[in-house]
Amino acid sequence: MIYTVTSVEQDAKQHRRYHIYMDGMPEPMLSVHEDLLIRHRLFKGLELSASAIADIQAEDNKYRAYAMAIHYLGFRPRTSKEIEWYLQRKEIEPEPIAYAIERLEQERLIDDEDYARRFAQSRLRTGGKGRLLIKQELKMRGVDKHTADAASRELERDTEQASADHAAAKKWRSMTGEIYDKRRKLTQFLLRRGFPMDVAMQAVKQVSADQGSTPDDEELGWLDN
Repeated sequence: MIYTVTSVEQDAKQHRRYHIYMDGMPEPMLSVHEDLLIRHRLFKGLELSASAIADIQAEDNKYRAYAMAIHYLGFRPRTSKEIEWYLQRKEIEPEPIAYAIERLEQERLIDDEDYARRFAQSRLRTGGKGRLLIKQELKMRGVDKHTADAASRELERDTEQASADHAAAKKWRSMTGEIYDKRRKLTQFLLRRGFPMDVAMQAVKQVSADQGSTPDDEELGWLDN
């Protein structure tokens, strides 16, 4: 069956989208971005088969998914999984989602490995969190286990220790109670922040030394366990 374009109307809210009416029907048969309007010359009088209309609509669905992903990326860097989740929430079909993600990866607008490295380094320096919690946060953002593990392994131990020392000193100032209990609680706090045990122990020892109070052998034995 052949359809004829009888009118083209600009969308009232999205000014770069146009509604294509066929054969005088009251409802538009197509809704496309202006780029596709021009590319396919969708103007009054154009004749289109049903299969051509379906192809144009499928192309527009991919274009729309890509445009929505670009907009979403404008707020902050995203992982490929975050893009997928976002488009799913917008009720975009799987094929356009796959197209958008593949195109963004080809254009280097999303790169999970680079994202993971940058995120891990930033969290370590400014977030007061250790590699174990950072790795967990990466996975929550859709980064696969292998990539998250690699990013956390690349973190410099000296930088992590400095971050733990800073977090420990800040936390210590707000703690009350006996010295022994404060050290136990501080160690637990650092472990919850994702710092490895040896890093947490060293931070506690450093705070103690700064306070002129060194843990005794028995207490160090507890910290070593």
